[in-house]
Amino acid sequence: MAVTGRRRWLLAAALLAAGGLGGCDRGDSATRPQFHATDITGADFGHRLSLPDADGRMRTLEDFKGKVTLLFFGYTQCPDVCPTTLAELARIKKELGAEGDRIQGVFVTVDPERDTPAVLKAYVSSFDPTFVALRGSPEQTAAAAKEFKVFYARVDGKTPGSYTMDHTAASYVIDQQGRLRLFVRYGSPLQDLAADLKALLAAG
Repeated sequence: MAVTGRRRWLLAAALLAAGGLGGCDRGDSATRPQFHATDITGADFGHRLSLPDADGRMRTLEDFKGKVTLLFFGYTQCPDVCPTTLAELARIKKELGAEGDRIQGVFVTVDPERDTPAVLKAYVSSFDPTFVALRGSPEQTAAAAKEFKVFYARVDGKTPGSYTMDHTAASYVIDQQGRLRLFVRYGSPLQDLAADLKALLAAG
């Protein structure tokens, strides 16, 4: 992960620790699953998502109800964080067998200029054919990122087309009712993420 990306991850982690991304109304802790990732159940953000997919169809969180969804903001030319995150989720889905069919990967590009629908579709399908890629206009992308407290910014390279995108290196997990539940830090152990997803699948 790039140094700038790590700084943004640390900022997100600090916000979580301070309560800036924290949840509320958590209910009886004795009856709630104990997660490895940060439990943000009841957070006052991340309630809405409305973006076109790679086929041009508008998608919302309602479309993914009935599945446990891992939502990640990134871009296809990302050298490390994005492909690692998608590859790990694909591996978990495969290892869960039939249960893995109830896990949905959703990738939101923060680089709609270069990530055309065709590029996005090929990219996410290379990890798992069921993964959904979303691509909005610059304004739609900014609104979605704001809703989920995701940072992203263009970092210019030596030539006009060689820029990179600094972005939040973390994922969100949404339960089968469409509620935001977990903040997953990049680099978390694979077995921990698998256990959290299985717990949410079992919770219904």
